[in-house]
Amino acid sequence: MSNTKQICPLCGGKKTKGKTTFSADLGSGVVVVREVEATICAQCGEEWIDDATARQLEQIVNDARARRLQVEVATMK
Repeated sequence: MSNTKQICPLCGGKKTKGKTTFSADLGSGVVVVREVEATICAQCGEEWIDDATARQLEQIVNDARARRLQVEVATMK
């Protein structure tokens, strides 16, 4: 990461690699995905995920929606 990418654009804090939990409300149910790779601001806690991770999350949500699950809890691989 370059220096400008390591600084949080919201608060000016330092962004570091970490893990987060992602959740999505499907209307008829909810999806929770644990251990999602993210970049997290050490000062304000804002989180960012990269495009590849976002595509994986989108697939997990779409699969849960297609199966009409009320609750889906997954862990990123």
